[in-house]
Amino acid sequence: MNEFPERPSISERGTRVALIFALAAERLSAFYEHGQWLTEAQGASLAADWLTRSKRSLPLNERRQLSGLSDQLARQIAGTLSREAGMYTAHEMMEALDPRYHSELADSMLVECERLLDGAAAD
Repeated sequence: MNEFPERPSISERGTRVALIFALAAERLSAFYEHGQWLTEAQGASLAADWLTRSKRSLPLNERRQLSGLSDQLARQIAGTLSREAGMYTAHEMMEALDPRYHSELADSMLVECERLLDGAAAD
C-alpha cells in the first residue's frame, strides 16, 4: 500500500503555474544565498530539469517566457519585502515544492503566479 495518496494529474495551465512558482522559489533562494539573480539561460535550464522530473515538456520559447515571468515575480518579491521577510518567503516557497507541505504563504504565491500567467496570455 502506498503511504502517500496518488498525485492528481495537473492540467497544462497548472503545469505552467507550478513552473513559474518553482522557478521563482529557486530564483529567490539563489538571490538570498548567493546575492545574484539567475540568468535567463539558467532559468530555462532549470525549467527543463523540473519538467523532465515531472515527466512533462514545453517548447523552449514557452520555457523562456515562463522563466521570465518567474524572474519578474522573484524580483517583485525581493523588491517589496525586507531581507528577512524575503528569505522567509523563499524558504516557504522551496518547502512548498514538496506536495505534502502546506503553506498559506505559498498558496498566495501560487495565486500570484496564476495572475502573472493570465496577464501574459492576455498580452
